[in-house]
Amino acid sequence: MINLIQTLIDALALGSLYALAALGIGLLFGILRLINFSYGDLITLGAYALIVPSADAVANMFIGNWPAALMIVAVCLIVVIAALLSDALVFSHIRRAEPSTLMIASFAVSYVIQNGILMVYGARPKSANLWSDLSYQITFGELHIPLLQIVTIAATLVLMAGLTLLLKRTSLGIQMRAAAEDFKMARYLGVRGNMVIGLAFALSGVLAAVAALLLLTQTGSLSQTMGTPLMLFAFIATVVGGMGSLLGAAAGGFAVAFASVFLQAYLPEEFRPFRDSFVFAIVILMLLFRPSGLIPTKALVERV
Repeated sequence: MINLIQTLIDALALGSLYALAALGIGLLFGILRLINFSYGDLITLGAYALIVPSADAVANMFIGNWPAALMIVAVCLIVVIAALLSDALVFSHIRRAEPSTLMIASFAVSYVIQNGILMVYGARPKSANLWSDLSYQITFGELHIPLLQIVTIAATLVLMAGLTLLLKRTSLGIQMRAAAEDFKMARYLGVRGNMVIGLAFALSGVLAAVAALLLLTQTGSLSQTMGTPLMLFAFIATVVGGMGSLLGAAAGGFAVAFASVFLQAYLPEEFRPFRDSFVFAIVILMLLFRPSGLIPTKALVERV
């Protein structure tokens, strides 16, 4: 029973991280039909924003030495500005293009961000001891829960609740929901398209920044591709949950994480190196029976 509870907590913590990234991807897809493959690089940028260029040690961290609240705000601002710049310089010029064109453009943005990080910080991986106190383990009998897992789950729940309130209780949120259902009709009815798109990019930037801080605290190291694996699993989560559905994106993130963690815990030892293959096989089987995802949007169902 202890092992089962421990596995459940591990799955919830990993699912929280996947859900954060999946929500950022789902926000943009819901409004722009943009599959933003540069999202992982925004997460990477958020982590690198903490350190001085070419610094290798924690002692040389820049924003990382600030008080926690101020540091979180600063990293969020940096990532939000980067997200808005990617829209202003690239995506705003091709909004009427096909989704495949937008996706290819996102690969180009990803390439630019990765190489920009290489030019400024170099190719050498760096260490960053961020919030080391979160490695403390809370013990309940034989159950050991790292404080970082609790913080990750709590941060995700708070952000999900805040996003839900924004979308359901504010004028801007209602406009975003209308744009996600039918962007052209929403504009005819007075929704300011550029403002809604800008808000979607800004919110996705905030989610990427928080994911970056949690990921860096967990791994303790930086590389120019550190956000790519998280983005990949987050994209799978949005597909599993239902493209364009924010509730589906969050549900997909937890579903993928539960499959991954439970397979790692309960697969025979000789099969554990192939865990991701089993996860992807489960995803394929699920999509064969439910191609629209777990919680598809009305707009997606109508298009299908």
